[in-house]
Amino acid sequence: MAVVEAAVLIPVYTDERGPVAVFTERSADLRKHAGEISFPGGRREPGEDLVTTALREAEEEIGLPGHLVEIVEALPPFGTFVSGFRISPYIGRIPAGLTWTIHAGEVARVLEFPLAELRRGHRSERLLRKGVPIRTDTYTVDGELVWGATARITRELLERMPPG
Repeated sequence: MAVVEAAVLIPVYTDERGPVAVFTERSADLRKHAGEISFPGGRREPGEDLVTTALREAEEEIGLPGHLVEIVEALPPFGTFVSGFRISPYIGRIPAGLTWTIHAGEVARVLEFPLAELRRGHRSERLLRKGVPIRTDTYTVDGELVWGATARITRELLERMPPG
């Protein structure tokens, strides 16, 4: 299987709850990873660098204008086991209080999780997915489960943004 280059944006803002990360719930109609929680992102287009990919995808998926994003750090890229993607995550600082315009074909809704709640909801679990047991970090906030590649990215984010 050929490796597909992809990028995600981890939009983060600060309000009275402290730092808050913006996630999406993928549309239930998608062929892959339907209904899962993820960060805005997708595959790189020809001639595009990965930062541009992350910003373009965030604008397409949740209406986040790229000019409002300050890229503060690139996290280490990593490969996914099932889909063969090599994902490059970027932390982007954004203003608080933005209104989201979701692309209904890709995104069911936007979720905003304070980092403190993500930390409290962390577990290392054994999940059964498509009949295969997987040991993974998970984060549960308000009953919403973050797992898999998104949990790996979330762990990297939390390591770089200490509590307080």
